[in-house]
Amino acid sequence: MLQKDIGWNEIEYGNIVTAFQAAYALGLFLCGRIVDVYGARLVLPIALALWSVAAMAHGMVGTVIGFIYARIFLGLGESANFPSAVKVAAEWFPKRERAFATGIFNAGSNVGNIFAPIIIPWIALQWGWREAFVVTGAVGFIWIVFWLFLYGKPEKVKKSQSRRISLD
Repeated sequence: MLQKDIGWNEIEYGNIVTAFQAAYALGLFLCGRIVDVYGARLVLPIALALWSVAAMAHGMVGTVIGFIYARIFLGLGESANFPSAVKVAAEWFPKRERAFATGIFNAGSNVGNIFAPIIIPWIALQWGWREAFVVTGAVGFIWIVFWLFLYGKPEKVKKSQSRRISLD
């Protein structure tokens, strides 16, 4: 669908893929340090907002160059995921359980890779490929709400729970 509507050739498609991979690699390099300085609670929702806007932008572009820019921002936004997940695992799990926690979040990304090829084409066939990108990006914004509402630093959560326990 995309190749037909946007009209890219194999070289242009290679450039699209390379743009994402280069942005993702650069983002991983930068995000690790940024997450160490500012923490996953702040960085992850900002990065996911960038990712969500970039995902939605794919549905609004009609040229190869536009698609390349959308892929660059998607890669930059996506790159904060693993450094943030590692930081959260280090904050929440004792050393002897961190490998297990890392296995869980890595498994989660692979589950996404299993279901996306089923769900995304179905959305594209029902409503169009542009809408598939918009829906995917919108899900990211929903995730941000849950993250901000549910995630806290372990020490703050433990203090809050101990206050509740002492009040009961």
